[in-house]
Amino acid sequence: MLIESLVPVSPEIELFVAQSNGPADRTLLVIHGGPCWDHSYLREPLVDLAGRHRLVFSDLRGCGRSTQGLPDDQYTPDAVVDDLTRLLDVLEVEQADVLGFSYGGLIAQRLALSGPGRVRRLIVASSSVLPVPPDAFAGWQERDDRLAAERELVNDQTLIGAEFNRAAAVASAPANVWRADALPGYLERLEKVHFTDDWNGPYMSGILPSPRFPDAAERFAAVGLPMLLLQGRQDMTFPVELADQATALIPSATTVILEEAGHMAHIDQPTAWLAAVAAFLD
Repeated sequence: MLIESLVPVSPEIELFVAQSNGPADRTLLVIHGGPCWDHSYLREPLVDLAGRHRLVFSDLRGCGRSTQGLPDDQYTPDAVVDDLTRLLDVLEVEQADVLGFSYGGLIAQRLALSGPGRVRRLIVASSSVLPVPPDAFAGWQERDDRLAAERELVNDQTLIGAEFNRAAAVASAPANVWRADALPGYLERLEKVHFTDDWNGPYMSGILPSPRFPDAAERFAAVGLPMLLLQGRQDMTFPVELADQATALIPSATTVILEEAGHMAHIDQPTAWLAAVAAFLD
């Protein structure tokens, strides 16, 4: 069971947090992607770890049910890292395990490298330590086909704001979920996501800084933080090859690649995905 609450992390910011019971020294902070999504699409299968771990799911600022309506320049990766660091302080968590998914995987890396000692173990799920080359997916016809509906939506431009983000998530679902039999359940999960549009403004105006930490691979190699790079073989957002390349550069990193799984690998292969997370944290 998850307990939901609004947690003030500064005079201006409240984060919507869902957390489970569990030992404080085995806290797992989960950072969602998007942005402009909430954390709910990641609850399953991670909730099965409740009790063995204290699970902390948080909506980022401008996302889900956390504080919205801030000036555009207040939506930055560094501001999010500051929020999450303060959240750990409020929850009296000295050191946490952290799982960052997709865009959240980039935020998780910033959190780990910006606050040495706050992260015990780091899981970078369906994301990447290394930059994605511009031609990373060149020639992958199936990816082009699966993204056709999303491209049409972008060109249509009849929807705006949060409704556009919802429609885009639905349109890109066939690219994010590899297995056809897993797609209906994923679409049901999307219906419950609280989409927002707060991050659209800074992104469209070009003032949103990159979440990628400079020289991340070199930094992680130097600090020796235990890392798990967890990804689906058919990820159409972050090339799977980058996981193996990063592991070769970071001695403390291990890679688990799940077969028959796309970007939403926890949807395609929930049992294997959760087993990899649990084994790494133990």
